[in-house]
Amino acid sequence: MEKIIVTDKAKEVIRQLKERYGELMFYMSGGCCEGSQPMCYEKGDYKPGSRDVLIGEVEGCEFYLSEEQNQYYEHSQLLLDAAPGMGGGFSLESVLGMAFSATTNALIASDNTREV
Repeated sequence: MEKIIVTDKAKEVIRQLKERYGELMFYMSGGCCEGSQPMCYEKGDYKPGSRDVLIGEVEGCEFYLSEEQNQYYEHSQLLLDAAPGMGGGFSLESVLGMAFSATTNALIASDNTREV
């Protein structure tokens, strides 16, 4: 099961941002304020640290969590969405009047797997 999935609306926003900026990447730190909101950057504008964890890709864009967030969401699947609003900090989607958000779904173990 994928650790991060994406809505159709978020896919459309990512497509628009790729047309404008080229390759992108996402980071979610879990800190205060915008830290709990996914941040979208041009690839290379944010340098993941040695404790940041690559959890997957959305539309060909790497998605990183801080080590603490990765532990917190260990048994969850993240859903990346986009809606009208003000994106956090320097996140690129704000130029489109959009804001990315992430919600979670708990991963439940079935009788046929050992994953939680």
